[in-house]
Amino acid sequence: MEVLYEDNHLIIVNKNCSEIVQGDKTGDTPLSEMLKAWLKEKYNKPGNVFVGVTHRLDRPVSGLVVFAKTSKALARLNDMFRNGEVKKSYWAIVKRAPEKESDELVHYLVRNEKSNKSVAYDREKPGAKRAVLDYKILARGDRYTLLEVDLKTGRHHQIRCQLAKIGSPIKGDLKYGAERSNPDGGISLHARHIEFVHPVSKELVSVTAPVPSDNLWQAFEKMVEGK
Repeated sequence: MEVLYEDNHLIIVNKNCSEIVQGDKTGDTPLSEMLKAWLKEKYNKPGNVFVGVTHRLDRPVSGLVVFAKTSKALARLNDMFRNGEVKKSYWAIVKRAPEKESDELVHYLVRNEKSNKSVAYDREKPGAKRAVLDYKILARGDRYTLLEVDLKTGRHHQIRCQLAKIGSPIKGDLKYGAERSNPDGGISLHARHIEFVHPVSKELVSVTAPVPSDNLWQAFEKMVEGK
């Protein structure tokens, strides 16, 4: 966990792929509780510290997560995420590049609770939720391709599921068709950038998360920055 932005109402962190945003059946300490302890110590606060979860990021995914430090900010941010007022972009590394340099993907996702997996369909089905994203190819390496993905909707495992549907599963994502896992147990999907109007001050908040420290991520970041 790395804190990238903080004010009186918000705190934005760069999570690694082993951390969970909220508590789950593993019993591992979630980021929300780690942040409470960090804030309590940093500001020497007596009593309870408020940290509100505004959105989720799958455990094997790295990158930006926004937390609220006040109940007012939490309520407003929840509305903003629900209404699509928060712009999020992701970087994804795939082995098989999509056929098009850029495209809008529209699918209908059905979630299987038992397997904790979503299935994408080209046409509407009962119980399916419409999922929309835009992608573009940012860089190509010898074996892998870096995509930038802009989410238009927020569905369960949306990016993972939709990229797998077009034959470009994310590196390390065994659940959606990758050949092998990553050494760190994560997948090569990174919540790279987030931008929104501050729910209280009304100023623009724009934060970019450094990529993970492994060589492939670092090489792709240098390729993009060198363009």
